[in-house]
Amino acid sequence: MTQFLFRDDSYQQETPATVIGLTEAGGIVLDRTNFYAASGGQPGDSGSLLLADGSTMVIATAIHPDGDKTAIVHVPAEGSPLPALGDTVTARIDWDRRYKLMRMHTALHLLSVVLPFAVTGGSIGEDKGRLDFNMPEAPENLAALEAQLNAMVTDGHEVTTEWITDAEMAANPDLIKTMNVKPPMGQGRVRLVRIGSIDLQPCGGTHVRNTREIGALSIGKIENKGKQNRRVSLLFAD
Repeated sequence: MTQFLFRDDSYQQETPATVIGLTEAGGIVLDRTNFYAASGGQPGDSGSLLLADGSTMVIATAIHPDGDKTAIVHVPAEGSPLPALGDTVTARIDWDRRYKLMRMHTALHLLSVVLPFAVTGGSIGEDKGRLDFNMPEAPENLAALEAQLNAMVTDGHEVTTEWITDAEMAANPDLIKTMNVKPPMGQGRVRLVRIGSIDLQPCGGTHVRNTREIGALSIGKIENKGKQNRRVSLLFAD
């Protein structure tokens, strides 16, 4: 089983690790990693592995193999030579890209506060994100919502994580905002992300430590994606 370092410290940019597996498709499994694997609407990290001989291998993305949430496969760029089992490497994420994703992911949590509807889908990008809501009508006063959103950013709410048991999660279904993506259960515990006193929800993604780090936000277009489904885009204003 791989140790997911980003769960406790999403700011860790590199880490020593040992190769414990190689997949038939050419992926690399490490005993510990700071690479986030694509899930929950957040794309997998890109970056590199510094190999024992001093060479560098480009990592295009990271994924969970066959839906197995206990492992992460690092997918090298096409044509890269693979390390050997037991090799020691240094895993380095593309920090600039990761930090943008952290800011946007945290911002989307705030969007789910100003628009208190069930979330039916979402996607996190480096410069733009979006949430789909089970919302019968598009909101009328976007300027007021945007002002509310940016006020939560500048208020400087701390972003922290905590853990509850699977049983506690099952007993508190109202914590779940997403209709189609359920929190990973079956491992005994579930991670919650708390933003000050304004939001608490299960989430396995990476986030900033304080909402001020997000920066100014702008609500983009709102699209009709069904009878009661509205897609709301969110952008960094800068």
